[in-house]
Amino acid sequence: MQYLPNVLFAVLLAVTAVLFAKQASKIRRNILLGRDLDRSDNPKLRWKTMFMVALGQSKMVKRPVAGLLHIVVYAGFVIINIEVIEILIDGLFSTHRVLLFMGAFYDFLIGSFEILAILVLVACLIFLIRRNVLKIKRFWSREMTSWPRSDANLILITEVLLMSAFLLMNASDSILQERMVEHFSKAGAFPISSFFVPLFDGMSTDSLIFMERFCWWFHIVGIFAFINYLPISKHFHIILAFPNVYYSNLEKLGRFSNIGAVTNEVKLMMDPTATPPPADGAPQTFGAKDIQDLTWKSIMDGYTCTECGRCSAVCPANQTGKLLSPRKIMMDVRDRAEEVGKNIDKHGKDFNDGKMLVNDYITAEELWACTTCNACTDACPVNNDPLAVIVELRRYLVMEKSEAPKELNNMFTNIENNGAPWQFPMSDRLNWAKEEQ
Repeated sequence: MQYLPNVLFAVLLAVTAVLFAKQASKIRRNILLGRDLDRSDNPKLRWKTMFMVALGQSKMVKRPVAGLLHIVVYAGFVIINIEVIEILIDGLFSTHRVLLFMGAFYDFLIGSFEILAILVLVACLIFLIRRNVLKIKRFWSREMTSWPRSDANLILITEVLLMSAFLLMNASDSILQERMVEHFSKAGAFPISSFFVPLFDGMSTDSLIFMERFCWWFHIVGIFAFINYLPISKHFHIILAFPNVYYSNLEKLGRFSNIGAVTNEVKLMMDPTATPPPADGAPQTFGAKDIQDLTWKSIMDGYTCTECGRCSAVCPANQTGKLLSPRKIMMDVRDRAEEVGKNIDKHGKDFNDGKMLVNDYITAEELWACTTCNACTDACPVNNDPLAVIVELRRYLVMEKSEAPKELNNMFTNIENNGAPWQFPMSDRLNWAKEEQ
């Protein structure tokens, strides 16, 4: 019985690691369902972008209040979890505050963790108020159904509970240290939890030991549960934000990629004597109708989406009441990738459920509402590119299905016949430059 807590802790740790690895591998598989894309160029600029945007949160502070609060939560999540190293050692080997040999530096660390913990707790409470009391518009859009809203609230409430458990654990621990109870060596500084000491100072030693152990287990089990909740939550961006920003598009906003096969066709039209490229198997399809036709980076964008709504808040189509929401585009990509992945797990990789990303998830009305202004891409705090998805789906509708709006079809006809989008012959194209007689 003496080693039962250690065995239980080791089992929980192993189960957590296995479950997380299994879920992460499925997400990796789903991302790699997309087409290949080479994003290995300019590593120096990519590292710089990652440190500025993902680590430095440079885009978050464009909205100062939300940005500052997010930085507090982010810093708290990263720095406070350094203590998890100590918790893991203590849990496996029945030690208590195993790093106390660090002396004054250890006191500084624990004190810093406490200050961050109370800041994180306050920030999360403010976020909950912004979402559920003030009901900021971008958190209550059409695509923010019950699950996305519940997902955000659940994470915030979990953070509040974990930080509370951490502070209560330290409060009871500090009292036990003062009472010189065996196993509770005097170590650490408690600038925040010391305010709770008067509330528990009258409790018996056994009750304090129970409270300290309960909070300790609640804190670490909560972290284990949080880790395995991440892959099914929008909060997986905590991990994916770094590779997603690293592999983001470094080209200037507004620069479109050409389709190689189309470029070759145009060159042949301009120069009939040119040698056609050799055929390489099945005819190429144009654009994307489903998840497998997008690039792996577009699917990673979907999984990295924070659902913050900054993209939709700056989208001119969305703000004028049109159906398009760039956030929904990203959410639909992720949801479709999840559905295809589950079908593969259940029925095999060749299973066809009869659905497509176009029409079944994203409608033509949404796609054609886009002005391609790139405001969404510029605003995204993790460098997602909803426009890349929209353009590929449009290409499919136009080049594979011939389902462009009437106005565009008229323009296409004019370009084909007149070499310009206007309804006058090519010979008259320069009439505007002639001097009046």
